[in-house]
Amino acid sequence: MHMTPCRFSVAEQPYTYSEIEAIAAYLKSKTRHNPTIGIICGSGLGGLADQVDDAEDFDYSSIPKFPVSTVPGHAGKLVFGKLSGKTVVCMKGRFHFYEGYPMWKVTLPVRVLKLLGVQTLIVTNAAGGLNPAYKPGDVMAIKDHVFLPGMVGFHPLQGHNMHQFGERFTPMSDAYTPKLRDALLKIGKRLVGESMKEGVYCMVSGPTYESPSEASYLRLIGGDAVGMSTAPEVVVARHCGMQIVGISLVTNKVILANDGDGQPAANHAEVLETGKRRAADMEKIVSALVGEI
Repeated sequence: MHMTPCRFSVAEQPYTYSEIEAIAAYLKSKTRHNPTIGIICGSGLGGLADQVDDAEDFDYSSIPKFPVSTVPGHAGKLVFGKLSGKTVVCMKGRFHFYEGYPMWKVTLPVRVLKLLGVQTLIVTNAAGGLNPAYKPGDVMAIKDHVFLPGMVGFHPLQGHNMHQFGERFTPMSDAYTPKLRDALLKIGKRLVGESMKEGVYCMVSGPTYESPSEASYLRLIGGDAVGMSTAPEVVVARHCGMQIVGISLVTNKVILANDGDGQPAANHAEVLETGKRRAADMEKIVSALVGEI
């Protein structure tokens, strides 16, 4: 019987350390900025990058060996510049497992950011609210995550370990830096009041939104919000020794199994609309946070 070979194998290592160094060297040769803070902008949150002063931007398609973003709401640019007096680089659009990229390609930019000099990573995302107390427009500081694809074998650190970035076995018990999360919560409470929450982010692979029974399972195992990104980037950033702070914008209420029939289905337009409505608040929160790093 003829067997079609798997497109990607565990042993496959498409980016060597020298290739990642070459991507970083290319960017260093094109910008006058030396960032120490990286910001990954989630769906509908690309406006964060528009707040950068003295900006230099690079389309992903212009960067050798860099992936390109295919999702509406993700512009696909690296933006270097100043924010709250600090030198930053923003990913205006990220990559997702559901786009067909393997995890090592989803997380390539984090390793590039590390070689650019980034020490602190701010990850943002749009997420559905699993916690019944959450409302669309709430902002959640991520205190922990449940990385479901990683738990079942789709993990960005599988295969050959790049020891230049970190050790083989990376602990995740302290992935989200407590002092940064505390600063985020303080800033959020000041700027958006009771809309500022703290909780656990669950990552599913997507691109389908969760069924009511799946959502109830995620809630049962401790999830407060759910999305299709972020956890792989956090894993690789932790492997690289970065400090990490995560922020979810709750864009919709997720339908749970006991909510009954006839509930409005989630859709990407709603995600982008909530992001647009809350954009100014997210920009203020992130800008203030950058100022305290």
